[in-house]
Amino acid sequence: MTPLMSNDHVRLRALEPTDLDLLYGWENDASLWAATDTIAPYARHTLWQYLQDYTGDIYKTRQLRLVAEQLDSTAIGTVDFFNFDPLNNRAELGLFIAPEHRGKGYGREVLQLISAYAEQHIGLRQLYVYIRTDNEACLHLFRDFGFVQAGVLQAWVKRGRHYYDAALLQLIF
Repeated sequence: MTPLMSNDHVRLRALEPTDLDLLYGWENDASLWAATDTIAPYARHTLWQYLQDYTGDIYKTRQLRLVAEQLDSTAIGTVDFFNFDPLNNRAELGLFIAPEHRGKGYGREVLQLISAYAEQHIGLRQLYVYIRTDNEACLHLFRDFGFVQAGVLQAWVKRGRHYYDAALLQLIF
């Protein structure tokens, strides 16, 4: 694996069909949906089809999802580029670190790897994220890494009957 995709603690790798159970567990954990657009569980068959059809070609699908894992191959989360815009050289970034692996510095390490990959390999000019303003830990991680808040979108995210503000943060290379 190239140094661009790994460091002394974590590595990023392509999705594999063997990730079905892992994704099924993470995608269907309703306690994690507050930070995503997920509103219903995924069927195992749907995820299987996703893995079967997944090419990793960001130019074709406008998305790239990678698994973050420790060097012993223990999966710790996923990282996604989506809403990829090749004309303007930008992509929205999604970062998920499994709850049992949070607070150990993995989020920052994955951000280091994925931002270097975005800039050096894909040639992106910027990454951006939307983070609910009540998600202080996530906001701190991205701000500490160098993402700059570009604004706050009022009542941007609906959960149940409540609307939450979301901060728009950008990392420009």
